[in-house]
Amino acid sequence: MLVPMRSILEAADQYHYGQAAFNMNSAGQIEAAIRIHELLHSGAILQGAEASNAYMGGAADFMHGTIEQKQAGAKAIGDAVKKYGADSPIPVALHLDHGKSLESVKACIDGGYTSVMIDGSSLPYEENVELTREVVKLAHPYGVSVEGELGVLAGVEDHVFSATSTYTNPMQAIDFFKKTGCDALAISYGTSHGANKGSNVKIRREIAIATKECMMHEGINGFLVSHGSSTVPPEYVARINELGGQLENTNGIDVNQLVDVSKSGINKINVDTDIRLACTRNILELFTGHPELQKSPSIGKIWEEMRAKPKNFDPRNYLGSIINTIITGEVPDEDVQKIVNCMKDGVIESIAPLLVQFGSYRKSQLIKPVTLEEMADRYKKEGI
Repeated sequence: MLVPMRSILEAADQYHYGQAAFNMNSAGQIEAAIRIHELLHSGAILQGAEASNAYMGGAADFMHGTIEQKQAGAKAIGDAVKKYGADSPIPVALHLDHGKSLESVKACIDGGYTSVMIDGSSLPYEENVELTREVVKLAHPYGVSVEGELGVLAGVEDHVFSATSTYTNPMQAIDFFKKTGCDALAISYGTSHGANKGSNVKIRREIAIATKECMMHEGINGFLVSHGSSTVPPEYVARINELGGQLENTNGIDVNQLVDVSKSGINKINVDTDIRLACTRNILELFTGHPELQKSPSIGKIWEEMRAKPKNFDPRNYLGSIINTIITGEVPDEDVQKIVNCMKDGVIESIAPLLVQFGSYRKSQLIKPVTLEEMADRYKKEGI
């Protein structure tokens, strides 16, 4: 069933495991993600970023999509999650990742998202508080969970860019929770966005521990989130480069550190890059193993795009020729089905190990299913 993200994070917090959240960029990926969560009996948090909404709304330049394209894309993602998740035996939440404005948040709520993030971390502190509070006022009457962000992560991913990071102050995090009423807070503690997180990254787990301890002391029933937490498996990168890619300086977060912080106050761990890499590797292997597909009328353009940009591993940059299949899941022929299968397999391979390692494997029964209407009543009674 579809649930607010809060209900999934409540179980992760109570039983001390990490709940991974995965960014989705096609109907096929959503189907595969829900299926692997079902097989492993894990609650699911699927995410769509603003750029993902624009892309699923048909924007070729998805980094600069219009609000109309984002509205259409949010509905497309919401419809796919409803199709595969509404009757699922596991709880499924659909979450906006790095929302930047009230209109983007509203587009997602209207499109069927059960949780939203507003990222005001680049704003002065009081403006961040004010923006997040406005989103809480907008979302909670619908039963929709809200995530904010405090501190700035380095790196590049979709609409997120920063050359340097600013660590989150635990005491300021307490103030932020109290003033905004948000459900979850993404903190900056050493992770970064994108495929190049630097070598030998050391997460400052003491920031998460101190923040969680302060929250408990102040009676704040909220949750902490780790952004920029892809592991960037080196074998994925090596295989892509072996097949003609040109990826350089790729480094992820050691999964053991992520497992550690999931027991040190972090409840939600965001992963995106791993999926992109796995899908790209699979598609390169498909074209290399079956060279006749390089001239396929329906998917040959994909090969051309990949060859033209060997440094790019984001499928959204080379799958434009099959955008209708990406948006709707409708497959016109066997060749396109092969690409869809590559995407699904990439999702399953990259997601499955993390569900086990972070600890949400076989935990879905611990999550108390809550409808949006029931959560809205809870928020109303609690005055948030």
